[in-house]
Amino acid sequence: MPVCCVISEKIICMHGGLSPDLMNMSSVNELQRPCDVPDRGVMCDLLWADPETEVQGFLESDRGVSYLFGEDIVNDFLDMVDMDLIVRAHQVVERGYSFFANRQLVTVFSAPNYCGEFDNDAAVMTIDDKLQCSFLIIPAYR
Repeated sequence: MPVCCVISEKIICMHGGLSPDLMNMSSVNELQRPCDVPDRGVMCDLLWADPETEVQGFLESDRGVSYLFGEDIVNDFLDMVDMDLIVRAHQVVERGYSFFANRQLVTVFSAPNYCGEFDNDAAVMTIDDKLQCSFLIIPAYR
């Protein structure tokens, strides 16, 4: 599977988040595949980094791997690569999707009642030919 993808040069999708080592899109293109996921670096962070409202810049994650990153990092990254939106997954969100950084990043989580431990809805995001995003909510089993 791809580590990340770009849609119409304006939307970037990944499982986790941003990396302090991600200086440009060639950093992604240069990733060697297949590979074991390293403990640090661009590949690790694309898979495991998380946005956090209380963080500015990057902060080591309490998960023990990768980083937390703030709204400022989202703004700087999108400006650097001339894109409009980051789409990611990796974190349970109560209503299936959740925006961050003035709607410049969205977390989409597609497993309702995750692991039988959460009462979360799930969501599927669609993007039309004009790059308009919409969401289908899959309710939690209650």
